Amino acid sequence: MSTAPPPDAGHFRRLERLYASAPVTQWFGTRIQVGDGEAEVRLTVRPEFFHAAHAVHGSVYFRLLDDAAFFAANSGVRDVFVLTVSFTVQFARPVAAGEVRARGRVRHGGGRLVLADSDLFDAGDQLLAHGTGVFTRSAIPLDEKVGYR
Repeated sequence: MSTAPPPDAGHFRRLERLYASAPVTQWFGTRIQVGDGEAEVRLTVRPEFFHAAHAVHGSVYFRLLDDAAFFAANSGVRDVFVLTVSFTVQFARPVAAGEVRARGRVRHGGGRLVLADSDLFDAGDQLLAHGTGVFTRSAIPLDEKVGYR
């Protein structure tokens, strides 16, 4: 029998609104869905994301992978914002068009640290990159000041 609290759909929707309210999210045009221990971030590729070789820059991969793992981690923390302690990315292949999606999931949680990872896929479900992160509880309350409404 599990002693974990039941999933909180209201919490997940508030996290999605928090994400959508950030200016960087609005510039990137990313969209998120948060669930219990998981999150998915989607982005339509634009030329503004390209490096000199006309493919999406690794910093965009990082952002998508970190966001997906971060919000998967924060899905289980209902009182404060989590922070990324460390995040590692392994790149598999370039992408230059279409929609990409990062799927994050919690691998271990419950204490002060949460371990989560994420995978980035292109529209054909080819793996583009993998990320692994460590996240911790912060002192920043989840409230309207950070867009949690």
